[in-house]
Amino acid sequence: MKIVVTGSLGHISKPLCEELVQKGHAVTVISSNPEKRKAIEALGAAAAIGTLEDIPFLVSTFSGADAVYTMVPPNNYFDPSLDLLAYYRRLGKNYEQAIRQAGVKRVVNLSSIGAHLVKGNGILLGAHDVEQILNKLPEEVTITHLRPTSFYYNLYGYVDMIKQYGFIAANYGAEDLIPWVSPIDIAAAVADELTSLGQGRIIRYVASEDLTGSQTAHIIGAAIGKPELEWKVVSDEQTKNGLVAAGMNPQIAAGLTEMYAGFHSGLLAEDYFRNRPAEMGKVKLSQFAQEFAAAFH
Repeated sequence: MKIVVTGSLGHISKPLCEELVQKGHAVTVISSNPEKRKAIEALGAAAAIGTLEDIPFLVSTFSGADAVYTMVPPNNYFDPSLDLLAYYRRLGKNYEQAIRQAGVKRVVNLSSIGAHLVKGNGILLGAHDVEQILNKLPEEVTITHLRPTSFYYNLYGYVDMIKQYGFIAANYGAEDLIPWVSPIDIAAAVADELTSLGQGRIIRYVASEDLTGSQTAHIIGAAIGKPELEWKVVSDEQTKNGLVAAGMNPQIAAGLTEMYAGFHSGLLAEDYFRNRPAEMGKVKLSQFAQEFAAAFH
């Protein structure tokens, strides 16, 4: 198959590209960074250097592809001028237009847990909006909306807190059950969906392990030599104020706080637990904890 992968050589796209090439597919990787060309080609893929803001570039790159993997790249949460939801909608519309014009018939879209909600999901409303935009494509276009859970690597955001205060604090966690996922397990699911024979509109959740905040802290703590590490739940206001004090865009800080509050209330993960994957991913937190420990020290 001819497959186009967005996301350059990121946490998901690199292992995805490696798996697809290994299985004999012709892969093109989109990157906005010309310096990534050699690394992409070294994996056995073709590099398409351009921006997701350029619709003619996307149409040209998507043309002739049997399947396309779409994702909205991370943005700078500390940019005071960033309208994050507008950014999601803009790229969603660019993808929809390019897929339609290029005649692509299979799309795997990286969405998120919480994308079933129209409110109460904070910044994840962006993922919901992209799903809705892509669903406007003709019915003959097969779309899988892949909804991963909380990424293990988000725990890196607590490194400074652990070093300074000796605990993890957020407005969720402790005894809340948190579904975690490894990008490697997401990549495997993307590869599976890109090459599957499914039809229509498909929702697929991807997770590696469900753990409480306290269990998470215990595993991370054991790896870094702090076996008594605690995960404490603090107020929404404390969480938001902490993010703003760190320099985060206030609008995004409020959106993150609302998202975390949705985990605490159970709202965010309700659809996940109704449609939990029959088979969890292979990478467990104990494995990621070794990477966390190396970064921590």
